Amino acid sequence: MGNKPEIIAVSIDMYVSNLSSRKMRNQLKRHFNHKISHVSILDWVRRYTLKVYKFIENQGYNFGGRFYADETMVDCEGRKDRFWCCLDWDTRLITGVHYSLTANPVEAQKFLKKAITKGKPKYIQTDAGMFYPRAFRKMFYSNKFGGLTVEYRIQNYQETRIHNYRIETVFMKIKDRVLDFRGLKALWSAPILLNAIVIQHNFIETHTTINEIPCETAGVKLGLGENKWLDLIKLNSTFY
Repeated sequence: MGNKPEIIAVSIDMYVSNLSSRKMRNQLKRHFNHKISHVSILDWVRRYTLKVYKFIENQGYNFGGRFYADETMVDCEGRKDRFWCCLDWDTRLITGVHYSLTANPVEAQKFLKKAITKGKPKYIQTDAGMFYPRAFRKMFYSNKFGGLTVEYRIQNYQETRIHNYRIETVFMKIKDRVLDFRGLKALWSAPILLNAIVIQHNFIETHTTINEIPCETAGVKLGLGENKWLDLIKLNSTFY
């Protein structure tokens, strides 16, 4: 790809952070006299998100025992799709995500399976969504999954007037970025772009509460420099 790796990496970083592909194109032209199509920038985000995702999924993580899980609606092609997300509270690392067109026990079970792929918690807390209990029983109390036992906790806002706030803070960040996208334009692309936001959260940005990047708190220290997207891409041998 006839562009400097540094240009590609900064474009991905700024796009995922807060700039649209068109604004990033304008910044490159204004500050670096570098002419590139906004479509190319979006292609970079998708291409290298997929490559980096394969690499980070094979890392070993050390989690705490408290997982908080929830789903939220995102605009895509005029629909209200569902984006599911699970957070380890001790490390603030997003342990697993899932994208679906609707919310039901089958999709909830797919999500829970992804949420524990990197590590098993002592408990998982969700809101009072009606699809979670059935999915939870099938996941954690079935011989099919080795009889794994994980405590299930429900934060029912109607009863307690307390939200499942520990995951809501993550969704606020995700929803803000989707608003910047002005909605997601294609179903095939939407999960990739949301995964880019997850990578940014887990590996790029220092969390303000723990004052550390979540992946490092979870024991994954890759020695990334200031240009973390570029270093992540280079760590994936398929970059060059």
